[in-house]
Amino acid sequence: MYSSNGWKDYEIIEASDGMKTERWDNIILKRPDPQVIWKSDGSCRTKIDAVYHRSQSGGGKWEFYKKLPERWTVKYKDLKFYVRPTGFKHTGLFPEQAVNWDYISQRVRKHGKCNVLNLFAYTGGATLAAAEAGADVVHVDASKGMVTWAKENLALSGLADRYVRFIVDDCEKFIVREIKRGHKYDGIIMDPPSYGRGPGGELWKMEDKIYTFARLCAEVLSDDPAFFIINSYTTGLAPTVIKNIISLALHAKAEADEIGLPITSSGLYLPCGATGRLII
Repeated sequence: MYSSNGWKDYEIIEASDGMKTERWDNIILKRPDPQVIWKSDGSCRTKIDAVYHRSQSGGGKWEFYKKLPERWTVKYKDLKFYVRPTGFKHTGLFPEQAVNWDYISQRVRKHGKCNVLNLFAYTGGATLAAAEAGADVVHVDASKGMVTWAKENLALSGLADRYVRFIVDDCEKFIVREIKRGHKYDGIIMDPPSYGRGPGGELWKMEDKIYTFARLCAEVLSDDPAFFIINSYTTGLAPTVIKNIISLALHAKAEADEIGLPITSSGLYLPCGATGRLII
């Protein structure tokens, strides 16, 4: 499993009976997680500040036990992020991706000056990691709100002077245009949702789209790549599937594994999806 042990402002305190209890700096949130199908011994007695309750009709809502800031800051090494409880249980950050941020930073520094493309880029964790390491970055996401959030995270981390081009667009349409323009990138990150829609209502379903999309992305990867990463949150999509997709799309060797985070109370690890990487 790829796992980051570098967090100080975040931890999974406990995971049991479909829920995970997390510390985000000094605020404790409890959220559903579909992977947590076991029950702990119940010895953890952490005071919760807010919990997300799923609705039987779909979606859900937060219940707050005290007044929380509208948003607050968490730090990972030299990177800073705004987080807040949002709709559908999210906080604006996926902490397990820190292991990929470290990998991206290492590859950029080893490769030297390079152009990086971050697709389905959300609030910019990978964008910040690449920019901080010295890369020029193109950040693409279909949500204008998430792109704005990413810009705020960039400034919060003291990286506003770095070259980052923020684009609100459907990622697949953007890649098709980049192929026509003849643009190339030394590093590509794609972090697609299991299911979603683009700004024009374009339907994305991971299992149906990811192989074709990876082949398109291969056409804009430079001849001297720093990295190529596909991350998947789709439950049941095995790491080997991601490895095979990269190998076939790029005609090259790849590696893949689960991605996850340690659980403080039990010493176990919570799986959070799968990540595949081109072997450079």
